[in-house]
Amino acid sequence: MSHAKKLSSMDASFLYLETPEMPMHVGSMAIFKLKDGYQGNFFEDFKKMIADRIHVAPILKARLEKAPLDIDNPSWVEDDQFDINRHIFRASLPAPADRKILEQTVGWMHAKLLNRARPLWEFYVFEGMKDNEVGLYSKMHHACIDGGAGAALTNMIYDITPVPREFPKVAAVNKPANEPRDIATNILDSYSQLWRQPLDATKAKSFDLPRSGKSDIGSILFDNAMYQLESGMRMLGNVPDTVKSVRDMVAKVSDPKARESLANMVSPSTILNKSISSERSFAGVSVSLPEAKALAKQAGGKLNDVVMALSSGVLRRYLLEQGGLPSRSLTAAVPISLREEGNTDANNQVFGMICSLATNVEDPKERLEAIIAQSAKSKEMSHPLRALMPSISNISMLGAPLMIQVLALLYSRSNLSDVLPPSANVTISNVPGPRQTLYAVGAELLHIFPVSISTHGLALNITVQSYRDQLDFGFIAGANIIPHVENLADMLPKEFEILAAAYASPKNRASAAS
Repeated sequence: MSHAKKLSSMDASFLYLETPEMPMHVGSMAIFKLKDGYQGNFFEDFKKMIADRIHVAPILKARLEKAPLDIDNPSWVEDDQFDINRHIFRASLPAPADRKILEQTVGWMHAKLLNRARPLWEFYVFEGMKDNEVGLYSKMHHACIDGGAGAALTNMIYDITPVPREFPKVAAVNKPANEPRDIATNILDSYSQLWRQPLDATKAKSFDLPRSGKSDIGSILFDNAMYQLESGMRMLGNVPDTVKSVRDMVAKVSDPKARESLANMVSPSTILNKSISSERSFAGVSVSLPEAKALAKQAGGKLNDVVMALSSGVLRRYLLEQGGLPSRSLTAAVPISLREEGNTDANNQVFGMICSLATNVEDPKERLEAIIAQSAKSKEMSHPLRALMPSISNISMLGAPLMIQVLALLYSRSNLSDVLPPSANVTISNVPGPRQTLYAVGAELLHIFPVSISTHGLALNITVQSYRDQLDFGFIAGANIIPHVENLADMLPKEFEILAAAYASPKNRASAAS
């Protein structure tokens, strides 16, 4: 990364919304199996491998450069003091050094903010675990990455054979240190960016009006005038698409069937939808991917519908035990990727929709079928707005960073989420992963459990990643709301068994129910 790259408004929002109680980084807990007779130093070998390959992912050597007075989004600049020893650490676990202890430790570590003076990522290697296993906890700020970009980083870290790939060496280049620009230059640059936004956000025809290309104030003001004129002309060309999206949304909301779907997206208040503390609890669990896909096919839905049905069953059982299951169905905030196939940019390209979880339906088969029907309606309702998201996500205004940070801190300290109606009850995300076996410096990857984000009002996040023939579920929660989230994770295999039995023969169904 040889020059400053300004963050999009979507990427920067994860920085502005971050508070000590609400860290905005995502991560994973990977489990490796060392090969028999391994006598090497996994930590040192792993660190050297990342150092040799880090040029493949420039974001790993980029730090934030704030705009003066936070008048505009910050930029990524190359860290001229980058030291890999500040990002990859050797860690240890107390006895019995098993996966449960690792999960507890990951929950505790995931609550700690990343240091914004350095590139926003860290890896922790846990050696000496039971059964010749090694744990790897990684975390990276959400301002850098989403699930799609994470898959590209996975390609950098892992190999498809026990023998690591050889990456081409990059010749060292002496670069001048990054020098902070003066306030006037930053303000003028932000002002220029403000008027360039409509040009970057629209796909309308370019009119290629003249530019001076100079950096003095008079030339910059002239260029801004040209940007304003050109953006106006291009935005006029884009008006039909925008009007069509708005018209589609109005038409859908006006449809009586759509209003019924919207009613199903209204979230009831639950014990899960409160302000969270600065502590986290984490747990992981796995189920069979082929069996989940077979269930989805039997039900006439998709894999994501089965993921939501399993999560729904767990939540229903947990809330019944706690005496707090609402009569109205819980809802899930479900991220949707806007990333085009083959796009590996290290940024966020996501959108979200609200889906009913049918927790008010007792029969597991009927519950899955209700989720499939409601999910299809939610996707249809969100489609017009989804078309607008790529342009909306890049629009910012001067002074917004400071204002949003103040509001985020006020919201965090005021416990407003305890009294406001929840927008959703839980976050559920499904990230497609590799089907083939992966390795890191010769060690076989057994599991890769996602470790995501809990927020005020959405204390529980369930994120799933497929790997080989398994679905690895990661449960992360505010520890003041769910201190032992492993209790929910432990319920999931039984819910899977019950759901599978509901689509099996009566004999198998009776056996599973007992």
